[in-house]
Amino acid sequence: MTHDTNTQGYEVGYDDAGQVQIIEGVARADSPEALDASQQATALEGGCTASAGSMEAAARAAGKSEILDQYAKDYPQGPHDQPQSMCPAFGSLRVGLRMKRVATVLSGSACCVYGLTFVSHFYGARRSVGYVPFNSETLVTGKLFEDIRESVHDMADPDRYDAIVVTNLCVPTASGVPLRLLPKEINGVRIVGIDVPGFGIPTHAEAKDVLAGAMLQYAREEIKAGPVARPVGGKSDRPNVALLGEMFPADPMMIGAMLAPMGLAAGPVVPTREWRELYAALDCGVAAAIHPFYTASIREFQAAGRKIVGSAPVGHDGTAAWLAAIGDAYNVKPDQIAAAQNAFLPAIKGALAGAQINGTVTLSGYEGSELLVARLLIESGADVPYVGTACPRTEWSRPDAEWLAAKGVKIKYRASLEDDLAAVDAIKPDLAIGTTPVVQHAKEAGIPSLYFTNLISARPLMGPAGAGSLAQVVNAAIAGKQKMDKMRDFFEGVGSGDTAGVWEGAPNLRPDFRAQHQKKLDKMARATKAQEMI
Repeated sequence: MTHDTNTQGYEVGYDDAGQVQIIEGVARADSPEALDASQQATALEGGCTASAGSMEAAARAAGKSEILDQYAKDYPQGPHDQPQSMCPAFGSLRVGLRMKRVATVLSGSACCVYGLTFVSHFYGARRSVGYVPFNSETLVTGKLFEDIRESVHDMADPDRYDAIVVTNLCVPTASGVPLRLLPKEINGVRIVGIDVPGFGIPTHAEAKDVLAGAMLQYAREEIKAGPVARPVGGKSDRPNVALLGEMFPADPMMIGAMLAPMGLAAGPVVPTREWRELYAALDCGVAAAIHPFYTASIREFQAAGRKIVGSAPVGHDGTAAWLAAIGDAYNVKPDQIAAAQNAFLPAIKGALAGAQINGTVTLSGYEGSELLVARLLIESGADVPYVGTACPRTEWSRPDAEWLAAKGVKIKYRASLEDDLAAVDAIKPDLAIGTTPVVQHAKEAGIPSLYFTNLISARPLMGPAGAGSLAQVVNAAIAGKQKMDKMRDFFEGVGSGDTAGVWEGAPNLRPDFRAQHQKKLDKMARATKAQEMI
């Protein structure tokens, strides 16, 4: 299967019929583990508005310590609780909704489910999101688990679904709703249960890994049990490299072209778009951690005996180093590695030379590709003194971090909004690339800015196509400085905060009322802290 005859792990066997063989295990007991009321200390009085500390304490008391400890290890927090990001569950929800023949069921507070459903459709989901409602009684008595189990039995139609994903949000996780006790399979439909609490997973980007890792684990067990369904496009005749992390659609094709001179092929992108792609992803010798925070997914590839390579073929230096690392991992001959590099590096250098960026840029985001984009900007001529990412430092981002550090870049992992805003204020760049509030702050200061997710990460980054993809939009934004100055001057004097708007006279601020209210908030914070210590 690979150039390396010593590669550890097992082979992926495919059946002739192309149908998944479901291996039925020992039947699980119908009744859940005892969930007595004393373990349901979820601060039901506050529901999902309870503090993260009290929710986590309740979850541990309800038997969720093991999964929370694993999340803490996989997704370590920074100096603060977590970056300011949208609900983490959106990440796993999005992964499930983008997969063919996969149904998604949420268990959580109605307000949370409404918000998640809304934003999923805002981002183009074209299917329904299942919801199992609950109240205090069904939550405490364990009836909620029974309702979830009944719903997946009702939905488990093999003609419609390959899998059903059930996701516990904050309150069911804190209450110990035991999704692990759901059947692993019903009528040939796989059941995947995950906990995605906001108090356990820092960002929605990492929640994508929670579901991707759970699915890879399920698929790995299926592979061990016997032959599985072949990929729709058939099995590649060349050893392939699985790709970890969501990318612009053209990037995997470009990566495949760069691997071809070494006799290799680009495998599926994880998160995958259908179930059987999971088998094809695991049927590799090397997995490329394009986005380096997919810790649970990497663990599954390693458990299957696959090697992991960090960074990505971005820019001239990044492409040269990445192709060499992939070739090394596959024991490809040096002349083949050189052939791949020689086929693309001159084109990349030419594209970079023809798409130069002249200006200082600060960069921040929560997608996980921030370090890669910074490398591309620097090789395009930009000065990038600061990069903030909501994701953590990992072994697989080390090559990018070392390259950037050598260029004098300050990298802030688990960056907070305050970190990113402080960088913009201190550096006063020609362009600020960041999240929505960073863009807003920069524009208020008359600094051109671009939203990272929609305008930067949604572009090709790999190979010659990526080398020239950023210059046009970045240079156009920098050139808009005069327009930003006119807008700032036009709105000068309208005020901000309590004085925002146009006033005929000075507003009555009543600082005494504010001080009194602040005392109440401080008292509530002290009481909450004392409760957590108990």
